[in-house]
Formats: sequence, C-alpha cells, structure tokens
Amino acid sequence: MEVWKIGDVEITKVVEVVSPVSGTMLIPKATPENLVDLHSWLRPHFLDGDGNILLSIHAFAIRSGDARIVVDTCLGAGKNAPIPAWNDLQTSFLADLESAGFPTESVDRVLCTHLHFDHVGWNTIVEDGKWVPTFPNARYLVGEAEWGFWKDEDDPYAPESKNDSILPVFEAGLVDLVDSNHVVTEDVRLIPTPGHTPGHVSVEIHSRGERAIITGDLFHHPLQMAHPDWEDIADVDGPRAHRTRIDFLEANTNQPVLVLGTHFNAPTGGHIVRDGDAYRFEV
Repeated sequence: MEVWKIGDVEITKVVEVVSPVSGTMLIPKATPENLVDLHSWLRPHFLDGDGNILLSIHAFAIRSGDARIVVDTCLGAGKNAPIPAWNDLQTSFLADLESAGFPTESVDRVLCTHLHFDHVGWNTIVEDGKWVPTFPNARYLVGEAEWGFWKDEDDPYAPESKNDSILPVFEAGLVDLVDSNHVVTEDVRLIPTPGHTPGHVSVEIHSRGERAIITGDLFHHPLQMAHPDWEDIADVDGPRAHRTRIDFLEANTNQPVLVLGTHFNAPTGGHIVRDGDAYRFEV
C-alpha cells in the first residue's frame, strides 16, 4: 500500500485490481505510435512494454482527525463490468481496507467523486440475497448535481450499477446529497471538476500548509496531462472535461501540491510540471 502524510492527514491507497488495457479503449488517439514521445516518463509505471496503458482501480482511505473517509469504492464483489478482467470479481479489497486500519464498521464517510460503476461498487455487498450497504455506520456523500443527472440515467457501461450499488444506500437512508464545494472535515473538501460527469468532483486535502488533490476521473491516465485535449470516450461532456483539465493543469503546474490519480498505477502520487508547451506527471 502507498501511504502519504499531508500535514496531520494520512492517505492510504487500497488497490482492488491493476489492468493493462489498450489506450484506445478510452482515448482513441492513445495509440502506441502516438505515445512514443512520452515513453521517457510514462514507462515503466504507466505504460507497459506492449504499449498498453496501466489502469489501477483503487480507493483512497483518509484519516482526518477522528474521521475515517473512503474515497471511491472501486468495482465491488460480484458486480457486472464491461471489461472481463473487472467482471464478477471476488478480491481481498475489504480485508486490505481493514489491514489499512479501516474495517467497514469504522468508516464514517464514503465519498463518491462521481457515480460511474467503477467508483461505487463496494458501496454495497450481498447479504441474504440482497444488496445492502457495505459501510453501515457511514454517510455516503453524493454530489447533488451528480445525482441530479444520474437519477434519470443509467451508466452506459454498466446499467445495473444504479440498482446494485447506488439505490440500496439511498433506500437505507445513508446518503447525503452535497454541493460541489462541500467541506467534509476541517482538512478535506470537495472541489468541482465537471465534464467527465456533470457533477464530478475532486478531493482537496489541506493540512499544516501542505496540499494534495485526489483527481477522480478528471484524469484517467497521466498521458492526459500531455494531451488534455484528446477525446476521452467516457466523458459525458467532452468539451467541458477538456476545459476542466486545462484549468486544473494551469492552476497546479509547478506547485507544491501532491496529485493523486484515482486510476494511476503506482507510484500514484506526483507533481505536474511543465514539459515544453505541454505538461507531464513527475513522480
């Protein structure tokens, strides 16, 4: 597990699965040929020898004062997913989360950066044939704008996810709909990063003068820092996502802010630096 300290706040990455996939699956222009110029910093951590991008599905577990927060709950157990390596998983994720000091009953916030299937899967588990909340003592924080969109839509990549991973926590009365600037604790707050989905948020940690930002799917992969304009087919609003990526890069390049990519393979934390007229991720 990777662990970072940001002032008084501790952040632990808990991995569910890491998969090599064709970059064009998400980003049509991310062909092996088009990525050659980025090999010097994408290899070996973010690009394999066959030109595939490495995607990590993981959660971030945050200790902030007395609060125990889990950011994005990955794919889950027994859930349907469009990629065979992600489908109907049975992993050690909950045991690993407990090893990190976060047994399910201790978690008091579950924070969803957005509601795509690979960020909500462990919201629920099966008990007696029924999907029930995995974290019974937690408030599940869902963006009001995000839910305003998805309540009438299904995830196009996993339509079942609303019924098996989202609605059960609503029905249990555990959801708090929050705005895109919601303050979670004194050291943890949401920041709006719309485009990938209408209510997408990232998570800022600020403690004792130190800062980190958990991206969510603002960036699926570090290559998007070099090419923020390349289409990402999972973006609900591509032009807005492009603008949001540019704004984020301009605000956080060559700054003392640790960027934690929600799908970045290890080493997952790094800094954004200028690379000529573009940007790159420096670990």
